[in-house]
Amino acid sequence: MKTFFDYIFVEPFPMIWMIQDIIALGLSVFVLVYIIKREKRPAILILEAFCFIFLYASIYENAACVMGLYSYGRSLVMIGYVPASVPLIEVCIMIIGIWFLEKTSLPKWTWPPIIGLFGMLQDFSLDPLAIRQVFHMAGVNSGRWNWLINPATTPNILNIPVYNFPGWMLIMLFGTTCALIGRWWYQRSGYKPVVGILYPFLSMIAALLLMISPLSSFLLWLQPIFSKGSFSEWIMLAFHLIFPTLLLIFLWRGKMKAPFTRDDLPIFVFPIVLHLSDIAFTLIGGYTEILWIVLLASALQIGFLAFAYFNNRKRFQIIPA
Repeated sequence: MKTFFDYIFVEPFPMIWMIQDIIALGLSVFVLVYIIKREKRPAILILEAFCFIFLYASIYENAACVMGLYSYGRSLVMIGYVPASVPLIEVCIMIIGIWFLEKTSLPKWTWPPIIGLFGMLQDFSLDPLAIRQVFHMAGVNSGRWNWLINPATTPNILNIPVYNFPGWMLIMLFGTTCALIGRWWYQRSGYKPVVGILYPFLSMIAALLLMISPLSSFLLWLQPIFSKGSFSEWIMLAFHLIFPTLLLIFLWRGKMKAPFTRDDLPIFVFPIVLHLSDIAFTLIGGYTEILWIVLLASALQIGFLAFAYFNNRKRFQIIPA
């Protein structure tokens, strides 16, 4: 019997995938609304997000698919071979990460690796679930995301290559670094419109060039000292987790320079809803073997946000005269 999907899609895909796409797209629209609401120059930030999605993240992800590293199942909205939800999640993490860090006393050089850590924590609950949501469609079995590896010979975490998680660090690290440099240039120019139009394109092209440069291989598995697939992948995973954590412990320590307001709602809603969604679909699918990592990543990020919120609230509460 034909389903509703058979009439509206040439290649129907599971309802559960569509629900997750709708959640990601809905959260992205939520962030977009707040960009318009809170930013003095929202058009420039929207252009920056557009360039991040189409000139940086989507090009890199599509290239990885063409190279045969991994593949994706069908999605409600696709950009080439890649579900639009993937670069949308990445750019939203960057935007809300910057909004969060603007409230802190941390120097800007620390922002890119810390936002990279935020991206990794989100990915630790997202990816183990995505590769297990396997369904038969269009004559083949496909996961929402498929890593084309041999787990017996590839360092992996729950059948995902170890270097994938530092890969999220690099996507966020290079994107945030180049965006911040572009924003600095725009500010130094006195907010000239031509600079505002140019910097998003130039910054995201620069981020893409960094992502495909030898620097990436060095930061993923220490090439040329070591090679891909060696124990060095575990070393770099530990580094990318520990370094930004140490920055938060020793340079931040909960210090805030401005109170959270209603305009900061996406900082909390976006990551928390994504994590809760991952937990829910892990339980619905019965993927008990990954429940520990989904819960751990979710608890760490939600716990961090709770600490920041309550610490901020305590610091800026109004004390009656």
